[in-house]
Amino acid sequence: MNHHTLREIAKVGVGLVIADILCGLWLSTSSLLPVTILGVSWSADAIGPAIVFDIALILLLAHYAWNMRLPISSPSERTLLRLAGAVFLIVALAHLARIMFDANIILGGFAIPFWLSWVGVLVTAYLSYASFHFAAMRRR
Repeated sequence: MNHHTLREIAKVGVGLVIADILCGLWLSTSSLLPVTILGVSWSADAIGPAIVFDIALILLLAHYAWNMRLPISSPSERTLLRLAGAVFLIVALAHLARIMFDANIILGGFAIPFWLSWVGVLVTAYLSYASFHFAAMRRR
């Protein structure tokens, strides 16, 4: 997959995460909570951390989609990509460790399902690979 396609996917991702924030805000102001969606119970306590995570994800995706020029020529952007790759790798390994050791995680009063860790391993491992790959690209 080339970097132009990844940029377009990141732009779509920004839109989806914004929609997720709007849904979270709507749920927090409605009388529908607590609600169970795909086996995950959402309460009013879980909406705040979810929105903070979504904002961080929007910032990262927006940087990939609109601000990064490939191949990277700036040492500071290479360092940023290596740092992002390292963070994604640590998160992927944490998800994998959770799966291997059958650890239950409870955030905001609800248990995180194991299928979410499988998705977390796949997504964060790919983002780590892409970050390191783009940081290593040189101008030809």
